[in-house]
Amino acid sequence: MKLPLISAALGSDVDSTALDRPTLERGPGVISRRGLLRTTWVATGVAVLATAGSTVPWLRKVSVLGVRSGTGPQGVPINHSAVYRGVVAAATSPAYRLTVAYGDRQARLSLADLRAMSLTTASLPIACVEGWSAGATWTGVPVRALLDLVGTPGGSEVLVESLQEHGGERLSTLAGNVADHPHTLLALALDGEPLSLDHGFPCRLIAPDRPGVLQTKWVGRLEVAT
Repeated sequence: MKLPLISAALGSDVDSTALDRPTLERGPGVISRRGLLRTTWVATGVAVLATAGSTVPWLRKVSVLGVRSGTGPQGVPINHSAVYRGVVAAATSPAYRLTVAYGDRQARLSLADLRAMSLTTASLPIACVEGWSAGATWTGVPVRALLDLVGTPGGSEVLVESLQEHGGERLSTLAGNVADHPHTLLALALDGEPLSLDHGFPCRLIAPDRPGVLQTKWVGRLEVAT
């Protein structure tokens, strides 16, 4: 029954009031009908550009709200690079040492020290809260083996600290059962290749069933809660 009215409205000028209800109160508005439609078209276009990169590769650079897809360094996407987080100098310094602390006991390990330890390889996904996920094979030192260096008892909670000085991913906490899991690693390699700087070189946390935001990169310190 409304089709004739709809057809007439679509065929008339957008600012025409001929088809308005007689009871409609008219007055000056904040924006005209034509202006409202133009604003809607612009907003729709912006929304498409901001999200379409998830499926249209050549729009990825402008799709700031799109779920990340495609490949990143070593075939796994990243959210923030080492340059963005300001850790390049600290992560590549020959003076780098990983500190493992439990009370007054400490172990300080160079990258060579870590590589000389018994390593474990595990296939674990990175699942990001932004909506993307990617599977990968990681090789590194089990966190439990590092905790054993300072006599940490099983089931201890561990604070993981990044070399980055700012940002929401600088700190994360490992529950005791997660820290003790044999596949909770400080990864040194990704898919058989040394870890890239943007994936957390010299070492990063990778653990089962944790969102990517908690898989701390550029790890500089493990501190056991006491």
